[in-house]
Amino acid sequence: MPPKAALKLKQTTGAGGKGKGLRPVRDDDDGATHTEAGDQGDDWMQPKSLLKPEDQLELSEAELKEEFTRILTANNPHAPQNIVRYSFKEKQYKQISSVDQLAVHFTLDGNMLHKESDEARRQQARLEGHAEGHSEPAASELGEPAEGSGAAEGEGAAEKPAEGAAEARDDGATPAPAKPEKLTNQFNFSERASQTYNNPYRERGTATEPPPRLNFSANVSQWEIFDAYQEDFAKQEKNKEKKVVPGRKEEDTKKKKLTAVEAQGDDISKIAKSAKIIERMVNQNTYDDIAQDFKYWEDVSDEYREQEGTLLPLWKFSYERAKKLAVTSICFSPRYKDLFAVGHGSYDFLKQTRGMVLFYTLKNPSYPEFIFSTESGVMCLDIHPEHPYLVAVGFYDGSVGVYNLTENQNAPVYLSTAKNGKHTDPVWQVRWQKDDLDNNLNFFSISSDGRVVAWTLVKNELEYYDVLKLTLEGAAQDGPDGVQLFSLGCGTCFDFHKDTDYLFLVGTEEGKLHKCSKAYSSQFLDTIDAHHMAVYKVAWNPYHPKIFITCSADWTVKIWDHNIKEPMFTFDLNSSVGDVAWAPYSSTIFAAVTADGKVHVYDLNVNKYEAICEQAVVAKKKTKLTHIGFNPSHPIIMVGDDRGYVTSLKLSPNLRKMPKAKKGQQIEQGPEVEIAKLDKILSLVREPEPAKKA
Repeated sequence: MPPKAALKLKQTTGAGGKGKGLRPVRDDDDGATHTEAGDQGDDWMQPKSLLKPEDQLELSEAELKEEFTRILTANNPHAPQNIVRYSFKEKQYKQISSVDQLAVHFTLDGNMLHKESDEARRQQARLEGHAEGHSEPAASELGEPAEGSGAAEGEGAAEKPAEGAAEARDDGATPAPAKPEKLTNQFNFSERASQTYNNPYRERGTATEPPPRLNFSANVSQWEIFDAYQEDFAKQEKNKEKKVVPGRKEEDTKKKKLTAVEAQGDDISKIAKSAKIIERMVNQNTYDDIAQDFKYWEDVSDEYREQEGTLLPLWKFSYERAKKLAVTSICFSPRYKDLFAVGHGSYDFLKQTRGMVLFYTLKNPSYPEFIFSTESGVMCLDIHPEHPYLVAVGFYDGSVGVYNLTENQNAPVYLSTAKNGKHTDPVWQVRWQKDDLDNNLNFFSISSDGRVVAWTLVKNELEYYDVLKLTLEGAAQDGPDGVQLFSLGCGTCFDFHKDTDYLFLVGTEEGKLHKCSKAYSSQFLDTIDAHHMAVYKVAWNPYHPKIFITCSADWTVKIWDHNIKEPMFTFDLNSSVGDVAWAPYSSTIFAAVTADGKVHVYDLNVNKYEAICEQAVVAKKKTKLTHIGFNPSHPIIMVGDDRGYVTSLKLSPNLRKMPKAKKGQQIEQGPEVEIAKLDKILSLVREPEPAKKA
């Protein structure tokens, strides 16, 4: 390749003294070029003319001044808005809500190498060798222009080629490589493959001991089968003939302790709460029809009856171990409206065995929430109104006890014994009272031994004192040495006044009613010959402070004014009345149960002479109803019988009638309204007071 001719630069000056533009001009026929000044340098001073496209719109000044606001957004206008993908979860095509707004205008894939890698060193050496090969011929060609350029030393345009030529001359002494190597095209680069390291597989195994095995074989014949049945039959006979052996109770208590310890360490205690919730859910599904009736069903036929109502049977509560024990007491929890306690014992005094205290809830009618077994029969119980986990219990053997539901033990936390004032006869009723002056919990009990006793819970023991002794009038007998002996009456029930703390009523087995005070232990405030047989229940009206009700084995239920010795109302139920209870929602409604298995509901505001509902509850004729209780919030009653069953019954609308509001008037509610309603009925019965003479 011939050496290139050196470029010559010429500069000319115009008439104005200003340098004109340089342009390359050919110097000879060999193709060498040189720069020559021309008229083209003045082109930039020519006036500029605007070229408009032919289809441009002609706008007026107002249109040109009008502003148009444009908002730039990051959304891609060409992005599709209706992309559809197949959803394997829903098994159908669904439109995608989020669209990719990214628009790619230019991409370039490049490569970078580490400076110290082998590939980078090879490429660097290749580039340096190629640059040195071209430096020597460039120096020989540029030598002459470098010498003759002294005239134009001050001009910046000529300095750069001269400097380049000088540098080329200095480097001309280094030898150049023979062949320049071709560089790789960086735009047509393909990545080199890399080989990854695969971890070797490692097998791990564990050897366990095989479970023990035993080969057993025997011949079975008819006589071997017969002998096995005979052995089993003999074992069953022995179990039936077993009698109570001395020291057996101690063994039983040890077994109970062992079972209690085992129960505490059992794994089921960890899931006890969850299991109880699941059990309630299963029971709700099982008794779904009854639950629906309890919540929503109302007897429509009451609209066609003028005064009568009905009772709808709901759940039936029972426990396998308590089926042969009579229901001796029913008490609702004052805090948890669905929870109630049931005491089990026996009224057959020739067949006294064990007893039980069971807690049922409406949420689980199939099994009790709490179970307490007692050695003596339970005759009565009462739940504390402020501490619903404390339950006072009276037993057939004359002792009283207090159970604590929060402690996981079957025995009572407090129990009276012969050393600390235990009754000598069965305890017929217990009732919690307000705390004493030292803020100690206390309750009262009444027994057939003629004593009304106050029990106080002090630390870990029960302290007692006799509030009253039920002496019989005119029954004094001369004892030895001329000492008079007073025989005591048999107390069967009592009830404390809601407003006057010291006042309470006592019913006796002789059919008498004693009005008593806590301040007097030797005498009664008043005595009424109420019934001809034992008084089973006495209860103050929850609204009226002067009215109370009694029931007796002489088949009657009587309503009294405590200032009058004659009954205000007397109802004959044709059978022994076991229990009576006031309704919590009305001052004129009460219910009673009789020994012939019937429930009687009365409403004095509707009918003052007959029951508005008389319904048999038990299926068997010989079954006796023993106790009844109203739920404090739901329109249901609980009825217990002598076979251990507790039946829940829903009151129809006629049995819980509320006063109807007249047009434009509001219904008056409250205790004052209930008192006025009952006073209005009693005014028809009371004798008019004699007019005072002036």
